Amino acid sequence: MAPAIEPGRPVVWALRSAAPADVEAIAELRATVMRPDLERLGRFDEHRVRQRLRDSFSPRHTSVIEADGAFAGCVTVRPVEDGRWLEHFYLAPGLQGRGLGSAVLRSLLERIDADGVPVRLIVLQGSAARRLYERHGFTVEAQDPVDVSMVRRPAAGSA
Repeated sequence: MAPAIEPGRPVVWALRSAAPADVEAIAELRATVMRPDLERLGRFDEHRVRQRLRDSFSPRHTSVIEADGAFAGCVTVRPVEDGRWLEHFYLAPGLQGRGLGSAVLRSLLERIDADGVPVRLIVLQGSAARRLYERHGFTVEAQDPVDVSMVRRPAAGSA
C-alpha cells in the first residue's frame, strides 16, 4: 500500500530491485492505474489487465519505487537491440502529480543517456502520462486508436 504523504511535502523516494514476490502488488497497481484509460477506450478486462503484467514480469529489469519506505510504484527498463524499452511505469494514484514520476523518470533517463541509446515506450491514447513523457523529451513515433508509440533520443552531450 502506498504511504499517505501530506500534500506539499517532498516525497522521499528510492528504487530497489524487484523480487518475484512483488508481482501481485505490481499487477494490482497496474489494474488500478490503467483502469480509467482502459475503460475510456472500451478495453478494460478485470483479469487480463493483471495477467498481462504477470506474463511479462521481469524482476531482473524491474525496479520497485518506494516512497517513505513503502511500496509506491514500479518501472521496468529492458534492454533491446536498438536501445531500451520503458514499460510498466506505475505510481500509486495518491502520489501522482507530486513530482515523483518526473524525479524517477529523470533518474532513469540520465542512466540511459550515459549509454547513448534511445528509449521507447507505449502509452495509451488520451493518457495523462503522455504529457509526462513529452516533458522529458519523448516524441510520437507512431500511433493507432489505442496506443501511442514514443521515442526519446539520448540527450545531447551524453555518452
